[in-house]
Amino acid sequence: MISPEQQRNDVLAELSRVVSLLSESMAPVLVADDRTNIGYAIRGARDSAGVAAVTGGFVVQDNRVRAAGTCGFGADAALAKIILTAAKFDPNIRCAATLRHTDEAGRILADMFLECCTVDRRGQPPGVATMDWGVDSCCREGVPEVIVDRGAPNDSPKIHLFGENPRDVSGNIIMLSNRIIHIEL
Repeated sequence: MISPEQQRNDVLAELSRVVSLLSESMAPVLVADDRTNIGYAIRGARDSAGVAAVTGGFVVQDNRVRAAGTCGFGADAALAKIILTAAKFDPNIRCAATLRHTDEAGRILADMFLECCTVDRRGQPPGVATMDWGVDSCCREGVPEVIVDRGAPNDSPKIHLFGENPRDVSGNIIMLSNRIIHIEL
């Protein structure tokens, strides 16, 4: 049995490896002005203190993607809520990333044969947080690999990718990046 401290160290180590890889491989067009990040939860996480993410997320500098800070627990409460909501439906899903939404990125992800769900905010009940409701509404029959949220007047559109671990999620981000870069050329 792995101790809680060892599990936290393992989560941080794996997430840090993937963040380095994404900093070298992610297409800058996928980095939104806010909230582009990747997070990874310990088993049985119940709140943001059990979910590690990049402090400050990803930013673009000199047309290159880089992490704004180091990986740490409690670094992104919004992403933690997304991961924890998905984990209620499938406890094996412990990782998610949030990227900028573009129509082209959405088409490429669908072409990659990933299971995609689109949040339709017209069905959102009043007084309920958008992403709690959006993730919940898309996960009732299993957690999809991709949730597309086209946004609302005061909220930018986003793409959320899900997986069991950062390797799964980063692999999809890198494949998406390679296809977007190829199309842009």
